[in-house]
Amino acid sequence: MRDDKLLTRIAGLLRQAEGTDNEHEAQAFMAAAQRLATASSIDLALARAHDPAARAATVPITRQVAIGEAGKRGLKTYVQLFVQIARANDLTCDVASNSTFVIAYGFESDIDATEALYTSLVIQMVAASDAYLKSGVYKGETARQVVTVGTGYFRRKAVQEKPLSPITARLNFQSAFAERIGKRLQEARDEQRAQALALEAGDRATSTAVALRDKELEVKDYYTRSTTARGSWRPTSARSGYSSAARQAGDRAGRRARLGPDGAALPGGRRGIE
Repeated sequence: MRDDKLLTRIAGLLRQAEGTDNEHEAQAFMAAAQRLATASSIDLALARAHDPAARAATVPITRQVAIGEAGKRGLKTYVQLFVQIARANDLTCDVASNSTFVIAYGFESDIDATEALYTSLVIQMVAASDAYLKSGVYKGETARQVVTVGTGYFRRKAVQEKPLSPITARLNFQSAFAERIGKRLQEARDEQRAQALALEAGDRATSTAVALRDKELEVKDYYTRSTTARGSWRPTSARSGYSSAARQAGDRAGRRARLGPDGAALPGGRRGIE
């Protein structure tokens, strides 16, 4: 399937998800969007495995994706969401030290599908966390935070319970939202792959499995050759505070999330969050 047709079909599923008030229908459309992206990825792997011309014409690429302006609070949770979606679509990512952008490594159609899903879900994540804070449910809750106590040679790290601040509540909410979305998309991906293998038999099923593995290894090799990143990136830090209440709320929102505010925005959704 050509990339533009793939995105058009994904956009149609996103509009259906957004247009229904039934939570289960919305989840079904979300899973369908990821399965469609996975099916396209499988087709690409098989085509490249059996057609030298397709293998030569379609190779991994690198694309920089803007996340947000430097200094904006919560950029790490936006990056976390993108990385979770990327993993479900066979991409490897590097992250800027200030989390303002990510560099995605993989096949173009997989990157396009990842950006389509991210463009929809990041807006939902921010809107859900805004609603959570406006509800005031977080007030009265506490967060565990690593602090420095003592002075001089007697300084040490300790964990303290502190009132849950709005920013700590938002960060925990959005982090849990991103984790839940990642699990849902990976479940849909694994389901589609299992279905594809079940429909085939014997040597053909083995060929599909080998093609998928070869595709993953090619992305891995390309990343090793291309990356200049140093160090490691973490979505959260001990100093930011941990709130189980906010994370539970974010997880619930991630379970209810729908895909897609507007299909027309999908093909070019590369701008950072305002």
